[in-house]
Amino acid sequence: MIAWLRGRLLEKHPNQVVIEVGGVGYDLAIPISTFSLLPDPGAEVALHVHTHVREDVLALFGFHSREEKALFERLITVSGIGPRLAVSVLSGLPLAELVAAIRSGAVDQLVRIPGVGRKTAERIVVELRDKLEGLAGSEPARPVASGALAPVEQEVLSALINLGCARPAAEKAVLKAKAQGAPAEFEPLFRRALEFVR
Repeated sequence: MIAWLRGRLLEKHPNQVVIEVGGVGYDLAIPISTFSLLPDPGAEVALHVHTHVREDVLALFGFHSREEKALFERLITVSGIGPRLAVSVLSGLPLAELVAAIRSGAVDQLVRIPGVGRKTAERIVVELRDKLEGLAGSEPARPVASGALAPVEQEVLSALINLGCARPAAEKAVLKAKAQGAPAEFEPLFRRALEFVR
C-alpha cells in the first residue's frame, strides 16, 4: 500500500492534488488544511497517504501531517462515515479545534460542518472521544500567500461546493466573509465563509 509520496506538485485544487513521482502522476484527495500548506505547482512536495481499497475503487488520500492522517483513519471507522465525508470533516475545522470538539462532545460545533448531521456528529463523539490519544492538535498552519483576490474567492467557492454546499449559498457565504473583513487568503477566508453557509 502507498503510505507516503514525495514528488513534484503538478496540480493543486482545494480538494485534490496531482503529484508526479518517477514519471507517474498520483491523484490524491486532500482536506483544506493540507491544501493551505502546499507550495506552488512545480515545487517538490511530500504527503502522508492513506490508500483506500474497495472492490471497485482504489483511492488515495493525502495529508500534510501524520496527525491529520491518523484522525482521518479513525474517522472512517465511525459507522456511516466514508473517506470523502472524513475529508470534509477534516476540512470543516482546524485539526486542534476538531480534536477538542470531539473530546468535549461539542456536537453543535460538529454539525456546522457541511455533510455532518446531528446523528453523525453524535456518533463521531461517542465512537472517537476515547480514541484520540496522540492527537493534541497540529502545528499552526502558515498562511497561504495571497494572490489576486478573485482567484482566492474562486478557490474558496470551489472548496465549499466540493464540501456539498449549494453554489448560491456558497457564493453568498464567500461574499459575506469578504464583507466582514476576512483576510484575502485561502484558509482564513474559507473558515469565515464556512460560518455563513448555514
